[in-house]
Amino acid sequence: MAISSAQVEVEFAKCECCGLTEECTPAYIARVRERYQGRWICGLCAEAVKDEIFRSDRHINAEEALNRHMNFLQKFRHSSPPTNPAEHLISAMKQLCRRSLDSTRFLKSTPSIPLRKEEQVRRSSLSRSGSCLPALAR
Repeated sequence: MAISSAQVEVEFAKCECCGLTEECTPAYIARVRERYQGRWICGLCAEAVKDEIFRSDRHINAEEALNRHMNFLQKFRHSSPPTNPAEHLISAMKQLCRRSLDSTRFLKSTPSIPLRKEEQVRRSSLSRSGSCLPALAR
């Protein structure tokens, strides 16, 4: 039995938040655009949007979370003009991780808020076991 290998069609899609370009199938691009009100965003920004929803004091939808994330990136770009796009992306992700860790620390220090089991699992997965800065300094 012979198996023919069909060539997968791919396109380049540019993230409307951070400008990162990814190679994706048209079907994937369509699913992302459907999820984010016609905008295409990369996987990193999609995770940041999920984090915005999770960290919010009140229930917000994906559109509001996306707008918050885009505002965050816009403020970040104005405060530190990129010298190198890769350094800019790394710096933005570092700030995002710090925000996530800070919000986790706050949430862990407020035990009066009852958590559902799935929220406890998600929040515990963001805990920090140690500093990575000495490893980066090498």
